Order: sequence, then C-alpha cells, then structure tokens
Amino acid sequence: MDETLRQVGELLLGSIPTIIFMVLLYGIYSVLVHKPLTKVLAERRSKTEGAVEKARADIAAAEARTAEYEQRLREARLAVFKSQEARRQQALQARAAAAAEARSKAQAQVAQARAAIERDKIAAQDALQGESGRLAAEIIRMVLRPGTAPAAGGGR
Repeated sequence: MDETLRQVGELLLGSIPTIIFMVLLYGIYSVLVHKPLTKVLAERRSKTEGAVEKARADIAAAEARTAEYEQRLREARLAVFKSQEARRQQALQARAAAAAEARSKAQAQVAQARAAIERDKIAAQDALQGESGRLAAEIIRMVLRPGTAPAAGGGR
C-alpha cells in the first residue's frame, strides 16, 4: 500500500503544473474571452430589445397617426356630405321658389285671360243684344211695312 500511496503522491505532484496551467488558462479565458463576450452579448441583447421596443413604439405611433387620419377623413366626408345636403336643400328651395313663381305667373295669366274672356263675352253679349234689337226692329219694320206682303214662295 505504501507503493500505491507513493505513486498517488507522485501523480499528484506531477499534476500540480497541469492544475496550475488549467487555472491560469481558465483565468486568461475569463479575462480575455468570457467577460468581453458576455458584455457584447448583453449589449447586443439591450440593443435588440431596445430596437424591438422602438419598433413597438413606432408601430403604436403609426397606429395613432392612422387612427387620427381616419378620424379626419370621416370628419371631411361628413363635412362634404353636409355641404352636399345644404346645396341640395338650396337647389330644392330654388326649384320650389321657381315653381311657385311660375305658378303665380300662370295664375295671373289665367286671371287675365278669364278677365279678357269675360270682357269679350260682355262685348259679344252687348253686340248680340244690339244686333238682336236691330234685327227685331228690321223684322218689325218689314212685317209692318204697308203694301208689301210677304212672298208666298219665300224666295228672295
């Protein structure tokens, strides 16, 4: 057993430089590679997350602008519809006013025509009465004229 212990001791003594070399290698690796690598990865992660957050913020801002644009578009459409409705109402009112004016002119013309017809009727009645009176007088004169008897044959 002494021999085994001595061999284990020699092995341990021979492995000390390897252990020192491994610890030194781990320290150099940590300082030269691991710490800068973790720092770069952390920076990259923060930049990536920052870019993602910025992208989300940009998307939210774009959605807000889109909503504002759509709201202004709805308001503009509503204003156009109101304007069109107002113009339509004005056109209807103008049409109604023109129709009322034409109706009143037509009624005035009808009244004038009726008055002219009434005057013509009265003039015609007066003329007919005068003519009927003249014809009656002529008939009476012809009937009462002495010496002229009406012709038996009625030929003239």
